[in-house]
Amino acid sequence: MSGLSKGIERAEARLKWDPSPLGAPPSDLDLIAATYRVGAEHGDPAYLVAFDSRFSPDGTIWLNRDSTDGKGLGFDEVLTLDLGRLGSEYGRVVVGVAIQQGFGRLEFRNVANPAYQLVTGYTVLAEGDFTSVGPATGATVAEFTRSASGAWEFHSLLVGYDADPDTLSRTMGHPPA
Repeated sequence: MSGLSKGIERAEARLKWDPSPLGAPPSDLDLIAATYRVGAEHGDPAYLVAFDSRFSPDGTIWLNRDSTDGKGLGFDEVLTLDLGRLGSEYGRVVVGVAIQQGFGRLEFRNVANPAYQLVTGYTVLAEGDFTSVGPATGATVAEFTRSASGAWEFHSLLVGYDADPDTLSRTMGHPPA
């Protein structure tokens, strides 16, 4: 892996939360990566990597840890982005978090201790919780963009959405309203 001055070649998005209280429905949060083509960096994604499609078509992005209840040790979900191998036709990757709504409306403020972290190697790019987007049901947490030199750059992007997972995956690449 190269240093940050040469761009980010590989990164991980990590997500954790505590299990729901006894007797309450499980909280199921999901990491989503949406990939966008050069010239179409905002709008509909070229493809998604998420709980129902765990690998990108070219094998450069994959969900290697998935939880439906927050009962994992450490980070419950982990998504790896091998940006250094991602084809030159792609210019942007957005990472989001969706809350499954199968048991009724669930917002970040109702999930026990949700937190995210983005790293490259041992370097923490961003980490935090979802307090500022508490009433939301989904959020973006980061974007990676390809510079003119071809190097990938990281940008923190905590924006809340009132959207189910399907809607979030279609809209998280659009500029916030």
